[in-house]
Amino acid sequence: MRILYSHRIQSHDGQGVHIEALIAALRAAGHEVCVVGPPAYDAVALGGESPALARIRRLLPGVLRELAEMAYGLVSAARLARAARAFRPDIVYERANLFHVAGSWTAWRHGVPLLLEVNAPLAQERIRFSGLRLKRLAHAAERFVWRRADVVLPVTEVLAGYVTAAGVPRARISVVPNGIDLEDFAGLPTRASSEAVQLGFVGFVRHWHGLDRVLRGLAAWQGAPRLDLIVVGDGPARTDLESLAAELGLADRVRFTGLATREEIPRLVAGFDIALQPASVPYASPLKLFEYMAAGRAIIAPDQSNIREVLEQGRTALLFDPASPEAMWQGIEALARDAALRARLGAAAREEVLRRDFTWAANARRVVALAEGALDGRRAGPHTHGASAWKTGGRC
Repeated sequence: MRILYSHRIQSHDGQGVHIEALIAALRAAGHEVCVVGPPAYDAVALGGESPALARIRRLLPGVLRELAEMAYGLVSAARLARAARAFRPDIVYERANLFHVAGSWTAWRHGVPLLLEVNAPLAQERIRFSGLRLKRLAHAAERFVWRRADVVLPVTEVLAGYVTAAGVPRARISVVPNGIDLEDFAGLPTRASSEAVQLGFVGFVRHWHGLDRVLRGLAAWQGAPRLDLIVVGDGPARTDLESLAAELGLADRVRFTGLATREEIPRLVAGFDIALQPASVPYASPLKLFEYMAAGRAIIAPDQSNIREVLEQGRTALLFDPASPEAMWQGIEALARDAALRARLGAAAREEVLRRDFTWAANARRVVALAEGALDGRRAGPHTHGASAWKTGGRC
């Protein structure tokens, strides 16, 4: 199958991991994938973003910045249309982004199905976290793109509810969560015995992740065993967390590794005794959970619907009430004092990855099956989005 993959991601973070892992899995399965994204993406280092984009964000006021996003949408639509003419895809696959209609336009213009990956209700998210100004326009643009897709692929059932509420029929929605490459987590070193129990966190470090609560709990911990913390990643909250750790006298018990490559992550996670997901937005499919599970780590995470889609309380993780300030530390204490419980939960989490096939290879198979279904539907009769016009393939 010939897949035209559209995205508007400018930074090499968890979003980039998802993009690159799925594309690699599709190609490994024998499919041709032509990727069209911002030219700066390939030039940006791990964890970084385009200097030009950072400058625009810094200099332009909110409304002008959002209008610039819409203007860039026209540029990206023209680039995707040129790629479609040359590549002649069977489908367009797009990672949804706000004010980004390139995939919708190109799929409609050239009469091929559009599969739309949705990772968040971005209009709502940016209103909450970024002070989005053009709220009504953003919501309208998001609903338009969701409704135009032949298949919408949200990463959780919770997020599927948002898409359904926007007017997309449930029959056109298929949940595809995040995943891992099993090969990356094969042959990991056994956690060396130590007097200290190692708490660990992986990811882009934001203030809402709640790591400040972890540090304060660590400072208040008394008795055995000793608890240490390793934070793998970087982000806007790191400086404040490092200052808080020093203020609390935890400098010898907390380590910030900074950015780590995808190749380094499995080994680092294998060094955790307790893997932390202190907080999560209610609709996400946290990539770190799948990494923790694949490494067979004991996980503690908030007890909320999107997390329960992946983890089961008492069997594959300990889930705590996110509304209770003490609940997370009660769970950490239970795990810290019970090595057998940690081993049982970690083994069950690893087995769950295998049982449910939470892998990028499986996600690629699901995407292709959905694409084939969309193509079959078009061949069977009239379709509101048009009929495929391609006869032979081209080059990306």
